[in-house]
Amino acid sequence: MVGRRHPEQWSPAELEVLAGAVLRAPSVHNIQPWRLNFEEGLLVLVERRERELPEHDPRGRDRLLSCGAALANLELAIRVLGHRAYTTEFPDPGRPEVVAAVEPDGPLPPSVSEVNRYSAIKRRHSYRRRFSERSLTRHQIVDLRDTAATNGIEARPVLDEIELARVADLLEFAAETHQHDRAYQRELSLWTLRDEGHLHGTGLASNGRPAGSLPWAGLVRESTALPDREVLKRRLTEETLLAFVTPGDTRHDHVRAGRALQLTWLDAVHEGLVGSVLTQPLHLPEVRAGLSEDLELSGFLQALMRFGYPAGDVPHSPRRSIDELLGTGF
Repeated sequence: MVGRRHPEQWSPAELEVLAGAVLRAPSVHNIQPWRLNFEEGLLVLVERRERELPEHDPRGRDRLLSCGAALANLELAIRVLGHRAYTTEFPDPGRPEVVAAVEPDGPLPPSVSEVNRYSAIKRRHSYRRRFSERSLTRHQIVDLRDTAATNGIEARPVLDEIELARVADLLEFAAETHQHDRAYQRELSLWTLRDEGHLHGTGLASNGRPAGSLPWAGLVRESTALPDREVLKRRLTEETLLAFVTPGDTRHDHVRAGRALQLTWLDAVHEGLVGSVLTQPLHLPEVRAGLSEDLELSGFLQALMRFGYPAGDVPHSPRRSIDELLGTGF
């Protein structure tokens, strides 16, 4: 057994692997709400609660989903470095901002699937544009669903035309609500990058947002031309939509949903797919409740995710520096 490793026992190359994996995790509005600490030989993932989105994420649910995705990447990085990874969620009741403590131990070679997922981390990015006309096979959809299930989360495909019509109704309602919410629009503008140095490597790249009228991409602006219900329904039928559902609605559930979502996403990337996460409409209680009822979900809806084949390239979002991730923040 290797035992716990202190910061000085990790080589610079190993630290770059660990930190780089965390930095490349997806996060709501690319706020990257985490810090990585080394404490008594543990790698400790800390939620940065000062990274608030009061209009987009009033309860911090998406922030924890983001931390769950970062945790998935951290565990994969530890595994490709040849160590077992023992994770404890929320290990210290006195420090609720500590999302997880991961103890590297080993040695244990990574599995093929772990290597494939790790290699997909650099290639994964949010694809908010329309997909190509090529559809996923039923086998691919089942594989994505099974990845989430293996990690304790239900990823429920939404394929039925009647269900998609109801989803279109609710997403249209959410888009119209967000479009006319001035506070929401101010916050979205604040987190939209105008240049690479803005907000210290966080935020949404302005050239990465979709052109045209795609409100289900989750970034509805005052200038967005909203499609009518039938157009929206037709576009939804051209995609593969998964609903990520947890048995409860606790902080543990939010982290685990984010972890499962990220692993599912990485499997999709390995298969040549792209995707994007949709959570903004779910912060309207009537939309979240309506989707849960119409889709007859057995738990709590945490996210919708679109999958498909890319129709072109989109830029990657900026990232913070490794020094900031491992430091005290700002």
